Amino acid sequence: MELRHLRYFVATAEDGTASGAAARLHVTQPGLSRQLRQLELELSVELFDRTGGRLTLSRTGRALLPLARDLLERADAFRVAATFHAHGRLDQLTIAAPAVTLTDVVAPFIVTLEPDDPVATVFEGDARDPVQALHRGADLAIGVVRPEPPYRSSALAVLPVGAYVPPGHAWAVRPSVPLDKVLAEPVIVLPQSVTSRQALEAAVAAAGASYASLLEAANGTVAQALAAAGRGIAVVSDDPQFGLVPVAVDTGEGILSVQLIAVWDERHPAAATVEVFARRLGQFSRERYGALPTGRASNRSDRAQSPPTGS
Repeated sequence: MELRHLRYFVATAEDGTASGAAARLHVTQPGLSRQLRQLELELSVELFDRTGGRLTLSRTGRALLPLARDLLERADAFRVAATFHAHGRLDQLTIAAPAVTLTDVVAPFIVTLEPDDPVATVFEGDARDPVQALHRGADLAIGVVRPEPPYRSSALAVLPVGAYVPPGHAWAVRPSVPLDKVLAEPVIVLPQSVTSRQALEAAVAAAGASYASLLEAANGTVAQALAAAGRGIAVVSDDPQFGLVPVAVDTGEGILSVQLIAVWDERHPAAATVEVFARRLGQFSRERYGALPTGRASNRSDRAQSPPTGS
C-alpha cells in the first residue's frame, strides 16, 4: 500500500467524484480510478459504493477514512520534521487560502520574503475549513473559522465588503449606505463559497431581511463588470475596477467585513517558525489592507496605499 493511494482515497471521499479528486490532485481520472480499485484489492474491502457516477463511502470506507487521514498527516509531519532536522530550518512553507486572498494578500506578501526565508508555495483552500487545508499539506492556512486545539490561529486583516457603484451614482460620495438600502436594489453577489458572500448572507439573515433582486456572478471581476454596465450593485471585496467606487455597507451592527485568520498546527515540527510567518503575514496584511473605521467611506482616495482586497 502506497501513501499516494491513501491520498487518492481521502481526496475522492472529500470530493465525491473521481473526476473532482483527480483535478484536485492533478492526475488523470482513469488513473485515479485504477489506483482506488488497486487499493481496494490490496485491502480486500470495498471503500466506495459506486452509484450514478458518484462515489459514496461504504460503511468500511467511513470507518477507515479517519485512519487514512491520520496516516497522511503523520507522513507529512515526518517529511517536514526530517527536512527541518536535516537543515535546521524550514526550507518550504506551503500556504493555503481562498483564491482571491492568494492573489491579493498572499502573493504580495511573498514578494517581501528574504532570500534566507523558506520558499513559499500555495494552493487554494476553503476559508470555512482551514484545518482541512492543513490536512492537505499546508503549513499555514488562511480562513475565517477559528479551530479548536491543537490548532492555533492569529488574526490577519479585517477586509471590508463594499457596495460597488459607478462614480456618478448617488452613493459614491456617501461614507456608507445602510444594508436595507442595498437590498432594495438589484444586488450582484459572488458564489456561496466566497467569504464576502458568506459575510453578506450572515448580515442579511441577522437583519431578517431579503433581497429585492439577486444576480450571482462567477467572480469579483465579472460582478464589477455587471455593476459598471448598470445591472445592479456589486457587493464584493476585490480591488475596484471599471472606475467603480466601493462604499461601506452599514449592517446596523457595524461595517460589513470579513475577518481573516491564519491557522497552523501546534504539533508541526517547525511550529515556532510557522507562527513567526503567521504573525509576519498578519502585520503585512494589516499595514497594507487595514480595515476601515466604522462609518468611513470606502473610496480609493481614502486609502491610495491600501487598496481593498477580497477573499
